[in-house]
Amino acid sequence: MTMTAPGTTLHRADGAAPRILVVDDEQMLTDLLSMALRMEGWDVHSAASGFEALQAARDFAPDAMVLDIMMPDLDGMSVLQRLRHSGNNVPVLFLTAKDSVSDRVAGLTAGGDDYVTKPFSLEEVVARLRGLMRRAGTAQAAESEPILRVGDLSLNEDSHEVERAGREIELTATEFELLRYLMRNQRRVVSKAQILDRVWNYDFGGRSSVVELYISYLRKKIDQGAEALIHTVRGVGYMIKAPQ
Repeated sequence: MTMTAPGTTLHRADGAAPRILVVDDEQMLTDLLSMALRMEGWDVHSAASGFEALQAARDFAPDAMVLDIMMPDLDGMSVLQRLRHSGNNVPVLFLTAKDSVSDRVAGLTAGGDDYVTKPFSLEEVVARLRGLMRRAGTAQAAESEPILRVGDLSLNEDSHEVERAGREIELTATEFELLRYLMRNQRRVVSKAQILDRVWNYDFGGRSSVVELYISYLRKKIDQGAEALIHTVRGVGYMIKAPQ
């Protein structure tokens, strides 16, 4: 499991580590998530039920929450509604085995900020939590300009500027998100399904042909006239890596 690159550690305004509350009634899953989040240097607290989650949200005051929807006592939707009703606007990443569009829409309509379905990638959960906290302003990067690099290709997540060997590259919003996802997972193969879920999210029905189309767009802009950075791993997915 590869975590975030050094130098982009998040911290609270007071310099302390971000606080994350993980809520799931599956102990093994909670332990696994907590371990991954602690590897980021974050302060992690866990709860095994909806009522425990409400108490922990009051006592621990998390900067973000990973919240399972299906729990025996009080489901995640009800937990979130009670939090919002009490004025608690902590960013919430829903975690559930449900994967239909209606379930996703219901979670977002209830006030959730993002949604990950089981089985999931630990790296994806970390990346989405980082995004939630930065957008909410509850945590910030130690660097003033978070720049991703692969070989001579650079991507500035704040200014949305992309350059290769000093040449500026103009990308559409979707092309930028696709490239950012590949660069955040450099030297790791990501599947078409993972790309669809991360880049097109809730707005797209899910045909893999659109991934192939946008990969071809990126290649024309990124790799044309230079050594290829974007590679196809037949039958598995795509990977971006610097030339050896």
